[in-house]
Amino acid sequence: MTQVSRYGHMLKVTVGRMRMRVTARYRVTGSVLDDTVQGEMLGADTVLELDSPDPPDRVARLVRNAERGCFVMQALLRPVTISSAAVLNGRPLERA
Repeated sequence: MTQVSRYGHMLKVTVGRMRMRVTARYRVTGSVLDDTVQGEMLGADTVLELDSPDPPDRVARLVRNAERGCFVMQALLRPVTISSAAVLNGRPLERA
């Protein structure tokens, strides 16, 4: 929704009320006790509701740009490399 506001200003599209519903589908398999737990995201559905006095083609352009400029959506559509570290009491925590 941040990108809708940002790009709306750039494209001079007026957006009044805005609401987004996101439904994520996921599952977890394995066992925490056996150290085999594995989370998996299966998908996500979004519904963006906008109020605007501007023509639908201009609002559609805004939504297209906002989706392309959304870092979270793009990371899910085109996965990126992630590095992670854990620090315990000021020292790196080794994880096998």
